[in-house]
Amino acid sequence: MNSNPSNNTDSLTDTGLLKNRLSKMAFHCTQESGTEPAFTGIYTDEKTQGTYRCIVCDADLFHSGEKYDSRSGWPSFWDPIQGSVETKVDFKLIVPRTEYHCSRCGGHQGHVFNDGPMPTGKRYCNNGLALRFQP
Repeated sequence: MNSNPSNNTDSLTDTGLLKNRLSKMAFHCTQESGTEPAFTGIYTDEKTQGTYRCIVCDADLFHSGEKYDSRSGWPSFWDPIQGSVETKVDFKLIVPRTEYHCSRCGGHQGHVFNDGPMPTGKRYCNNGLALRFQP
């Protein structure tokens, strides 16, 4: 099954509709705060200019100009589009981490770390399956 974004409000919140529309792993990543295995995503090595969007609601999250190779195995960005993501503290690994999610639909995207390049010093480490790339 292919994961496709939707602008239908019901399909953004209805678990059954999301399970039908998203791949099993994309559902796990975006709705259950899961993580895809490193180096398995299609966007890790993507170099084309464009915009990375939320797979759930199609909101613009990152521009390709802010993407860089963090060698982490996941698409990484040093800055999101203003207002596109929100953060919260995650204690799933006992040590607190900062999780970020799409500000429009709440879909989990990944975690942000303080080891990225300047000018922000941030690394937004994203699940590739939580994204859709628009060249």
